[in-house]
Amino acid sequence: MTMERRRLGIRGESLAAAWYEARGYRVVVRNWRSGRGELDLVLRRGQTLVFCEVKTRRTLAFGSPALAVGRDKQEQLRSLAVRFLAALPQRGVRRLRFDVACVVGDDVEVIEAAF
Repeated sequence: MTMERRRLGIRGESLAAAWYEARGYRVVVRNWRSGRGELDLVLRRGQTLVFCEVKTRRTLAFGSPALAVGRDKQEQLRSLAVRFLAALPQRGVRRLRFDVACVVGDDVEVIEAAF
């Protein structure tokens, strides 16, 4: 990954984290890595734990960033969530949710319960 793409991704993750924080969520961890991949954002509000995949693009020329989160990526994220919960149990969590944050320029659109 080029440094420019990495900076774009970091910026998108920061914008998505700010979007959640403005709505009362707390960032539990950013960029949690396991041998099989990475969880971009793990957030919590009350009894809900959210695993958020952040997709950032400069433009919509290639369609919505959400299109990059297909079935294989969804399965990978579910598997990573299981590993995360085994490694870092979260007390009091009653609901899990998988979101996709689409960042284009300065605009953030979050698809809650995307899959």
